[in-house]
Amino acid sequence: MALDLIRDRNFSMLTDSCLEGQFSNEEGTELVRLASRCLHYEPRERPNVRSMVQALAPLQKDVETPSYELMDMPQAGASSVQSLPLSPLADACSRKDLTAIHEILEKTGYKDDEGTANELSFQMWTNQMQDTLTSKKKGDSAFRQKDFTTAIDCYSQFIEVGTMVSPTIYARRCLSYLMNGMAEQALSDAMQALVISPTWPTAFYLQAAALLSLDMENEAQDALKDGCAQETSSSSGR
Repeated sequence: MALDLIRDRNFSMLTDSCLEGQFSNEEGTELVRLASRCLHYEPRERPNVRSMVQALAPLQKDVETPSYELMDMPQAGASSVQSLPLSPLADACSRKDLTAIHEILEKTGYKDDEGTANELSFQMWTNQMQDTLTSKKKGDSAFRQKDFTTAIDCYSQFIEVGTMVSPTIYARRCLSYLMNGMAEQALSDAMQALVISPTWPTAFYLQAAALLSLDMENEAQDALKDGCAQETSSSSGR
């Protein structure tokens, strides 16, 4: 339903009631246009991060209002990153220490993929699973050996087959992109990892590292805070 409304550019039906009257028809149409472009199947047809920021900046009304206030979130999120207890991965991402990030991801392995839904038919198991696992194995080997170009290729093959969903694969390809100076692609992978696992701190931290590589300091700080909040929540819930 929502996708149909976006494709039809019927922004009035998509607007939250609390936002009614706060922007013009032209601004609403522009937002729907951006959302529609983000839905394109081919990655090359989607807008890149810089163009998205440039397009959205003129539409932002409350420039000085933190997002946690607009969303009525607890003000604890407003604390500075420096005052937060950072995990080793959060600290490495805050410093954009790619070598340290690699060591941590390699040590962690795939334990954070536990619980990820992967419903496969028998046909998929017999026809595609072997290729998928081979791509993953080759990607992991290249990642371990710091051959990040090969890791990108192999992990991309794993993702394109589509028989399994792994946030860790996106995290590893994200770092591989960062190692190759491809920050926009890295940010896209970090965001995709969040789509798969919305409360995964690692995805937030990698998003921060990618944003820092794009000179988006404020957004990176927000991502780090979100990651710390999720990590604290996970720890207290154990």
